[in-house]
Amino acid sequence: MAKKVIAPGSAVCGGIVVPGDKSISHRLAILAALAEGASEIRNYSPAADCASTLECLKRLGVKIETEGMGGKARGQNSTDRGYLTLRIHGVSLRGWQKPRRTLDAHNSGTTMRLLAGALAGQSFSSQLDGDASLRQRPMQRVIEPLERMGAQIRSRKGGFAPLEITGASLRPTEYTLPVASAQVKSAVLLAGLFAPGTTAVIEPIRTRDHTEIALGEFGATVRRNGSRIEIAGGPRLLARQVAVPGDLSSAVFILAAALILPGSKLMLLGVGLNPTRSAVLDFLAQMGAAVRVARVEQRSGELVGDLEVKSPDGGGPGDEEHRRKPVPLRGGKIAGPDVVRMIDELPMLAALGPYTEEGIEIRDAAELRVKESDRIAVLAENLRRMGARVEEFPDGMRVAGRAETGSRGLRGAEVDPRGDHRLAMALAVAALGASSPTTIRSAECVGVSYPAFFDDLEAVVQR
Repeated sequence: MAKKVIAPGSAVCGGIVVPGDKSISHRLAILAALAEGASEIRNYSPAADCASTLECLKRLGVKIETEGMGGKARGQNSTDRGYLTLRIHGVSLRGWQKPRRTLDAHNSGTTMRLLAGALAGQSFSSQLDGDASLRQRPMQRVIEPLERMGAQIRSRKGGFAPLEITGASLRPTEYTLPVASAQVKSAVLLAGLFAPGTTAVIEPIRTRDHTEIALGEFGATVRRNGSRIEIAGGPRLLARQVAVPGDLSSAVFILAAALILPGSKLMLLGVGLNPTRSAVLDFLAQMGAAVRVARVEQRSGELVGDLEVKSPDGGGPGDEEHRRKPVPLRGGKIAGPDVVRMIDELPMLAALGPYTEEGIEIRDAAELRVKESDRIAVLAENLRRMGARVEEFPDGMRVAGRAETGSRGLRGAEVDPRGDHRLAMALAVAALGASSPTTIRSAECVGVSYPAFFDDLEAVVQR
């Protein structure tokens, strides 16, 4: 497995165009495949997870053409990178073909859960499977509502993949999510396309609404009334030209690097700012981070803008006295509804803990234990290797800040993110402020969501 050495940095300066949003890319590709005609999706995510969705769609008889478009990351150092444009030839709601092989979601839970919803209304049987990690992630939460709608789904004991889905003439349902989950909500709404009448989902906490926005863009009728989301069955979905905004959940790792290194000034360009995803920016502002939204516009139903980030004390890269000042991020606690709103950003926030005054505490986040890894245990173990003081809870963790550790910084170490992309990126960011280089094992796992992460980080980090 590939290793990556991260040397300490002195500042982060320049600009980055982050890759297309992973969550939105999945949804647009699936809906384009269910629409009539050829859709164009610009800035489709290059993440391995999103490639898994495309491969599954191809096995369902959907023709997909991919074009790489040259672009530049803008900074003091520029790196070549590619942006994907897809042309997906949709075959209509009931035009998918019975696959000859298993639909392999690899490591992508989003692929498995969303496709399960769309496959539930088809006229054939199919099997969804994934890698060893995905086979350990809970699928009963999506099996239950789809079976209620009439689909037949076989799984391993406990509701784990592989899933054998026998499509059916679905009936509409009103389903209250026992646990807030955008993926389960999306699966039910996608299945609702195939059910006559109105299907409704009631969510206990508002989750990301990319599916609702994308459904509306392709011509479905979606209504929200408070916590209730309704979709009308049997719409005629029509091909569209759409653009994917930059992935905020990827951008925050580069953003965090600018926050821990004094003298930093960074621009993140074309980032998605959907209100159901941007709570992390509010939390960082409460911590004292200087993050400014420079421009906002709407593209394909989503808010997009540029983010300007400065290290909290606001100095410049040429100010040597400024470089020696500690970064006065306050820290804070994430719990309750905020956990759902920041679930993908929690590893990054935990990695910021040693660089804050009060530390970072995360509670009500037991969901982190059933992601690509047990993110609580693995992150706690690796941060301790780097010298952080970490207390682990069943539903979260607490990473001590400067006030408790006497401003003792992190040290370099060899860390193992256990193949988890977000942990690898979080540890890389923490390593930039360490006293010596850090070696990250299985570093190639960042390709699950952000293949160019290390290139982009090197493009803007000064040493």
